[in-house]
Amino acid sequence: MQSPVKIWRNQEKLVELIGKTGTIVSWTLVRVPTSGFSEAAPYPVALVRMHGGKMIMAQVVDTSPGSIAFGTHVVTVIRRVRKPDEDGIIPYGIKVRPV
Repeated sequence: MQSPVKIWRNQEKLVELIGKTGTIVSWTLVRVPTSGFSEAAPYPVALVRMHGGKMIMAQVVDTSPGSIAFGTHVVTVIRRVRKPDEDGIIPYGIKVRPV
């Protein structure tokens, strides 16, 4: 079981990123996912330079992989990361979508 304190601390980090904009610097299509992400494969992941200089890596959502390009402007959104765990906790995280 994941500690409620750890979940709360991670949520504070997510709040700082929600709704921020940036530009895709590089991206790839994950065809062979790690454990827990097989239902989403294949899925695009991008390295994004946020306005302000910070770099993040996030899954690209709400678009087809064919329409992703270097320099695409994106905005951060919060989405479910994978299925709920055995305790019923639904893990959420930051992803990006084209503006």
